[in-house]
Amino acid sequence: MKRILITGAAGFLGSHLCDRFIQEGFHVIGMDNLITGDLKNIEHLFKLEQFEFYNHDVSKFVHVSGNLDYILHFASPASPIDYLKIPIQTLKVGSLGTHNLLGLAKAKQARILIASTSEVYGDPLVHPQSEDYYGNVNTIGPRGVYDEAKRFQESITMAYHRFHGLDTRIVRIFNTYGPRMRLNDGRVIPAFMGQALRGEDLTVFGDGSQTRSFCYVDDQIEGIYRLLLSDYALPVNIGNPHEISIKDFAEEIIKLTGTDQKIIYKDLPKDDPMQRQPDISLAKTLLGWEPKVQRAEGMQKTFAYFKGLTEDELFRSEHKDFTKHIIK
Repeated sequence: MKRILITGAAGFLGSHLCDRFIQEGFHVIGMDNLITGDLKNIEHLFKLEQFEFYNHDVSKFVHVSGNLDYILHFASPASPIDYLKIPIQTLKVGSLGTHNLLGLAKAKQARILIASTSEVYGDPLVHPQSEDYYGNVNTIGPRGVYDEAKRFQESITMAYHRFHGLDTRIVRIFNTYGPRMRLNDGRVIPAFMGQALRGEDLTVFGDGSQTRSFCYVDDQIEGIYRLLLSDYALPVNIGNPHEISIKDFAEEIIKLTGTDQKIIYKDLPKDDPMQRQPDISLAKTLLGWEPKVQRAEGMQKTFAYFKGLTEDELFRSEHKDFTKHIIK
């Protein structure tokens, strides 16, 4: 049985990856310090012999007994609310955490896949964004702690690949949604869903003309799985190229939820990208991959998940207390 370590295992994407690799017959070792993850995302796996979990911060030394075939590094805050509240931890997991896991992969002779993001493109001057675009990033802006953590991840991963001959993969993840997203985490879909379900007006920042491209989680996981098993070491975009403005998307949410809220407008946050659309030509050619789930279908599934939340979860403004993690 192949053994795989998945960091960020209790998070949104990490938990879905645990499910997928269990289904594929792997022995899965999940690791998460639960700073943004939630054990309820993986509690259904605890009864399985082929799953084990460690509550550990990968920014510290990482040890795993026995052989390892693969490592997936998905440990990182991923929402603006999170990485603006814990900026140092965000930088550390992208730098120290990645360094630790690359060292572990080298010691175990394991293949490692690093989760990068479309945020490496910053507020892009090229549209759509292809892998050969170097980005437009404000290194000292409030979003820089996340953007630069991911850009460093890519750099050190390629350094290990070239200098040590390490077997590496890099996925650039574009906006992904689906069940197990944290409500009110600052990302567009859970923010809109939470407001609609609570009967609040939907908040759009700026004039709503900025665009996003949303990929359903099942499609994203399939792309990551194929990339891991490919022979390609350079970054690959995995996302849905169907672009929509935030204003139009807010109107879709109101229609989907059957509510009659208004859209209200607030100032656009600093360095918020105006356009976000992946060029997935490489993924199509290299992996034979492209998204299958239409937004209407994926949003129905996601809405059903959020409707199933308890009243306490629905009205809780934040799910996480970061106090004990703050480094002065």
